[in-house]
Order: sequence, then C-alpha cells, then structure tokens
Amino acid sequence: MKLLLVEDDTLLAETLQDALGLAGYSVGCLADGNEARERLAGRHDFALILLDLNLPGCSGLEVLATLRGHDADTPVLILTARGAIEDRVRGLDLGADDYLAKPFALDELEARVRALLRRRHPSGAHLQVGPLAFDGLAQRFTLDDEPLNLPPREQRLLGCLMRHAGEPVDKAQLAGEAFAGESLGDNAIEVYVHRLRRRLADSGVELRTVRGLGYLLATP
Repeated sequence: MKLLLVEDDTLLAETLQDALGLAGYSVGCLADGNEARERLAGRHDFALILLDLNLPGCSGLEVLATLRGHDADTPVLILTARGAIEDRVRGLDLGADDYLAKPFALDELEARVRALLRRRHPSGAHLQVGPLAFDGLAQRFTLDDEPLNLPPREQRLLGCLMRHAGEPVDKAQLAGEAFAGESLGDNAIEVYVHRLRRRLADSGVELRTVRGLGYLLATP
C-alpha cells in the first residue's frame, strides 16, 4: 500500500520512511505544506496520509481541509508535537481519523496505521494469484500457505504485480507505484524481477516478460 508522509523534520521523516518501508509500505514524503496541499487538491493514489500540523508554507490543518473538500475517505493520521487540546479537536473536526503526539514509539505508529487501513479495508485487503497470497493488513506473503519472506523492495514490487495480476505492467508504472520517491538504478527493476522469478520457480505462479509491454504475473 502506498502512504504519504508530510513532515518537515528531515531526520524524523527518514526514520519513519525507513520503518514503514521495512513494514512493507511504499512511502512518499513531502516537507512543505503548500506542496502537500497542491498534491492532495485533486486525485491521488495514497491509501493513508500521515500529516504533521506545523509545516512550512500552509499548515497541516489547511492541507487537511483541502483534502476533505473532495476526499472524505482516505484515512489521515495527524502527527504533531502540539499538546493543546484545541489543536486535536480542530484536526478531528476537520476530518482527521486519528491523532498521535510526538514523541511516539514506532510500534505504536505502525499499529495505528494498520488499524486505520483495516477500517478502510474491512475485507482484509487480500490478494490471491494461484498459491501466492498477500494479506495487505499484516503485510505478509504466503506461498502454498507457507510464509514467503522477502526484502522490502521485493515485497513492494510483488505487491504491485499482484494488484495488476493478469495484465502486463511496464517499468515506469512499477517504479511509480512500488518505489515512489526512491532513487533506483537503471537496472534495479530487472534485478528484483529476476530475484522474484527464482523465488517463484516451480510454484504454479509465473512472472513473465511481455515484449514491449512489461511484466505479467499470472498462473500458467
């Protein structure tokens, strides 16, 4: 699942991006309120937004108000050092779904994220391609009902391919959906695809190259 983190503290943003990335999420980051408001003023593909209130440019509350003007569904978790009750109340009144005051434990943040995603996807965000399954809430892959443990980037790539199972996905789309905001080498996706092919060998799931169109995940 793709998340957006809006946080101007560089060290904290990097820490959260790394932690959530290891948990299997794809995390885009913005540090400016005006940029965040512009990005969220129209259609977006984020499953959840983590939003600081005290931002350069416009405030997090202004970003939230802009988002809720056209999007009432995407969960928003406010992250802020502000302890005043009026800030919490105003954020919740504007449509925030939860509130986490700094400093906080990473385990608690991940639990809040899972809970908010569970509310939005009560069915469990389950994907299945033959014997390969993905539980989006637990961020866990299984193959023939056995855990399939993957490095974070391979997790994100395989999750993207499963969401598009049965149709070819080109490298540009894979890079945008699975690795938003990350710097990739020229051949990085080919390397990860090669590794996934080896992991899925003789499993009943194929990862094919469709010439001129991209990569296709399907059963034989």
